[in-house]
Amino acid sequence: MSARPVKEPLSRERVLAAAVAVADAHGIGAVTMRRVAEELDCEAMSLYHHVSDKKSLLSGMVETVLVEAVEASLAIQDAPAWRSAVAARSLAARHVMLAHPWAPALVSAETESPFALYALYEQFVATLINAGFTYELAHRAIHALGPLILGFTNELFEPDAGDSGAPSEEEMAAIAETMPHIAQLAAMELHESEGSLGVCDTQAEFEFTLALVLDGLEARRKVAARAATATATATAATATATATAATDTATATNS
Repeated sequence: MSARPVKEPLSRERVLAAAVAVADAHGIGAVTMRRVAEELDCEAMSLYHHVSDKKSLLSGMVETVLVEAVEASLAIQDAPAWRSAVAARSLAARHVMLAHPWAPALVSAETESPFALYALYEQFVATLINAGFTYELAHRAIHALGPLILGFTNELFEPDAGDSGAPSEEEMAAIAETMPHIAQLAAMELHESEGSLGVCDTQAEFEFTLALVLDGLEARRKVAARAATATATATAATATATATAATDTATATNS
């Protein structure tokens, strides 16, 4: 009689990996405790030894994807131009998000920052400081980039899956009459589907927004550098003047 194959024991990592696989294949709506258990060939109740409830499962899925995105970013070393390094890391993170298109919405809904992100921010701040940014400007850069550093953008009023968000013909007619500029925008083909995480979070718009923010930060860095140089020059001039005056006073006293 042949021995029965030994099942791989369950672990939190296996449960989360199975949940991520279900979401990747069928969408986040398909992720249930029962469906994940089927993926693992076990009873649904067995999962509760590793995740306390559905909310814990979803948070674990977020952490799993973020760790993947962080690892992709950390693998990219600094470049001679800080912008190139930050852009490459953001695009590497986006590559991860495109493999898990359900993830950005869950990431945005999280209220606590996963510990894995701190390594990403440490790398980011180090790159900026080495490029001549102040810590104050680096802090503002984190907020300015927001989710771009994680590979996606936040869109207001994102349509549900299957809903293009496009207005009806009657709505378009009303818009054209009262809001001609909006109507002109709506008539343009601005949203390609390739590399898209949402109606407006397309690859082209992501790269445009990323470049725009990085350009702005570089301009601020240059302003701060000029101000620091001017301050240093003024301080040196004051010190020189003070030393000269002290010398003149000493000379006059000795005379």
